[in-house]
Formats: sequence, structure tokens, C-alpha cells
Amino acid sequence: MKLHPDASNAYAIQSYSDEGVVVNGISQICPLLLCSVQGPQKWSADSFENLSQASFDELLPFGPELVLFGSGKRIRFPSPKLIQGLIHKRIGVETMDNGAACRTFNVLAGEGRHVVLALIPHQD
Repeated sequence: MKLHPDASNAYAIQSYSDEGVVVNGISQICPLLLCSVQGPQKWSADSFENLSQASFDELLPFGPELVLFGSGKRIRFPSPKLIQGLIHKRIGVETMDNGAACRTFNVLAGEGRHVVLALIPHQD
């Protein structure tokens, strides 16, 4: 049963692993930014410990309605200070482990939502 329409111009994640994701058939290594209407690109945030407000400010030019932050193998929430630029622009931020963030991205992008996925590499 089809529950939502497919957005034909949206990027989609076919698979994910500890190293990265496959987007529209092309392997991408983390850290990664992926907008539902723009291709993947490298993100400056190479680890949870190195996150900064500037890392999250890199997402502002996309003008998303929602940011999905994939924090690695487990959920780790960034300090509210780091995402204040997004919050001031009324952009929602949801933190999830990378797998959940990838699955949620596909659902929202498939619905035609303007969403950005921000993934850092899996770390123990």
C-alpha cells in the first residue's frame, strides 16, 4: 500500500553503514549534508566532539524547514547553544542515531518536505 507520494526530484538514501550512505546509487562518506532537493556534500563536523555553532550554521543557506541530525551510532544531543542559529530562523532540529535519521529523511523527502540530513561518522 502506498502511503505517500514520491517526489521524483528528491534525493533518497538506498543504504547506510558505519562509513556513510548510498544516495541515488552513489556512495557517500560521512560527515555528510544532504538536502532533499540538492546533492550531498561534505560537512565540516567530523565528530560529535568537534561540533560547533558554525557547523550547524552551514545548514542555514539550504533554508530547510527541518534538520535531521544523525549523531552517530547512538543518540547524543548537541548543546542548545550550537543550534541557536537554526532555532532563531524557526528551523526545526531533530536528533537521532544515523540509521533513524536516514530512514526519516527518506520518508520526509518522499513527501516533498524541504529537509536537510546532517550526519557525522559512527563512533564508539
